[in-house]
Amino acid sequence: MPTNEELKKIASQVRRDIIRMVHQCQSGHPGGSLGCTDYMVALYFHTLRHNLPFSMEGKGEDMFFLSNGHISPVWYSVLSRSGYFPISEMATFRKINSRLQGHPTTHEGLPGVRVASGSLGQGLSVAIGAALAKRMDKDPSLIYALTGDGELQEGQVWEAMMSAAHLKVDNIIVAVDRNGQQIDGPTKEVMSLGDLEAKWKAFGWMVLHLNGNKMDEVLDTLAQAKALTGKGQPIVILMKTEMGFGVDFMMGSHHWHGVAPNDEQKDKALTQLEETLGDY
Repeated sequence: MPTNEELKKIASQVRRDIIRMVHQCQSGHPGGSLGCTDYMVALYFHTLRHNLPFSMEGKGEDMFFLSNGHISPVWYSVLSRSGYFPISEMATFRKINSRLQGHPTTHEGLPGVRVASGSLGQGLSVAIGAALAKRMDKDPSLIYALTGDGELQEGQVWEAMMSAAHLKVDNIIVAVDRNGQQIDGPTKEVMSLGDLEAKWKAFGWMVLHLNGNKMDEVLDTLAQAKALTGKGQPIVILMKTEMGFGVDFMMGSHHWHGVAPNDEQKDKALTQLEETLGDY
């Protein structure tokens, strides 16, 4: 099991992968990907019980669903770095006929991806369905899902939240990337989300908080969430992150939600991120 320091080094490499992938095709979403890197690394390299070779059914293993599919760069990096497909395939990101599409899809058969995502608001429903299937199969494994905070402006999310509590889906751990930014600006200006803790609790969920850019806190909170499963309530982690974390000129700005760095910006970003595992 990797140590905290080892996970931090993996996260640094993943952030390099994100910058390089988005730069080389001049398309993609670096901001949210960089912000969620620590969570994704902790999940795939430490907490998630997952097996290779990849199985779509996921029987006997934990399953992860990415609802905010536009942050595909961080997912592709983490999947490849944990052995799902060759690291060199990251060089095909967003290219014609690539399995690494801008939003994750299933018809290319990319290992690790069980559902197409990026049409915001749908991933939580899918994850709850998978959790119910696990329960029907008497499979004790867990379902993990990640959503964006701007995504919570979609009504389907709230219907899914209500159903999960009603059905006592207690084998699911959902994280909300609470970076306060979306494509058109700060969430508080586009459509304020209000008191998310109070809202999730009112819908019958157990609520945890964490700073998603501190690896030790991510690990501790994931362990705490896992210990709370099986108690009759679904679990949500409100994860405070900073968009563009790790690259000083990208941090905290919605501008980097879906903008690719130019050559100079790419080079400047990479000087701030240690190469620890070798670039693809």
